[in-house]
Amino acid sequence: IKPTGGNSYGSLIKTGPQTEIPNISAHNLKGETVPLRSLRGQWILLSVAPASCPKQCQDHLYYQRQIREMLGREKDRLDWVWIINDDTALEPHLQAAAQQAGALRVNKDELAAWLAPASGQALEDHLYLIDPMGNWMMRFPAQLDGKKAFRDINRLLRASNSWDQAGR
Repeated sequence: IKPTGGNSYGSLIKTGPQTEIPNISAHNLKGETVPLRSLRGQWILLSVAPASCPKQCQDHLYYQRQIREMLGREKDRLDWVWIINDDTALEPHLQAAAQQAGALRVNKDELAAWLAPASGQALEDHLYLIDPMGNWMMRFPAQLDGKKAFRDINRLLRASNSWDQAGR
């Protein structure tokens, strides 16, 4: 079956060679160094926002969790990650969400060298999908429709069922 245009809600990333997770270090909430490439081996639904986590960030975290839960028994094949792109302290009311999401701090400039927003948008406006091989492969629109994003992710998980396994 040949893929046809216009069937996906998210934008497939097709420019040049595949965009792999860069070989950079992140820091978890405890301050420990974590290689960003350690995210490979799992589908990743990724959001980017400062530690202050404005309303859009909170909405993204909600959608990430809900999409994962809606996958039912397939949810173990998708992780959700919040990339914190600054060094400010995390508000206490965001601690639980950050731990669930697997929050990592990454330098803003290094992150911008990897991910790119749509024209006229900021990096924080989108959710990004990373495949198990560590390639950035899809960017969801800034005004996210969670049901449509779920449909895309569900299709990808079904299509990759023969070669992808749950867990890292």
